[in-house]
Amino acid sequence: MSNGVKPPHNGDKSLGDAVADVSEKASQLVREEIELAKAEVKDKVSKLTKGAVIGAAAGVFAIFGITMLFHTLAWFLTDLLDSSPEVGFGIVTLLLFVLAALAGLLAARLFKKGAPPTPAMAIEEAKLTKADLEGQKIQRDQVSRGLERGDEVEA
Repeated sequence: MSNGVKPPHNGDKSLGDAVADVSEKASQLVREEIELAKAEVKDKVSKLTKGAVIGAAAGVFAIFGITMLFHTLAWFLTDLLDSSPEVGFGIVTLLLFVLAALAGLLAARLFKKGAPPTPAMAIEEAKLTKADLEGQKIQRDQVSRGLERGDEVEA
């Protein structure tokens, strides 16, 4: 009675009206739940998109920062060795190629360990489960044959 209108007595409605009312309310509830889900997904997609764009910008800045770090290292080596800029930049370039080779070797080793990408432990477990189930089926068959002959079941 919060809005001043007296609610109808439960006895005043027929069963059909009550079922129709419940059905209508259930449909409305489902529609509102769908709208809520849409709004939630839209909000999350928006946040993920913004995060991805800002993450990409961070990656670009990091690449430029690393490039400047290598330039600084090259000029530092040039000053340290009191030589021409080509020597400092050559040393940094050689260092980068050595690091690339080491990373490539490590990647190749990891690929060999991961190839082929089959779930070996899961396959082994499935085989064990299958064997166990087949064993249980054989036992059930033996019990049912024994019962047909009139043997008693051992517990």
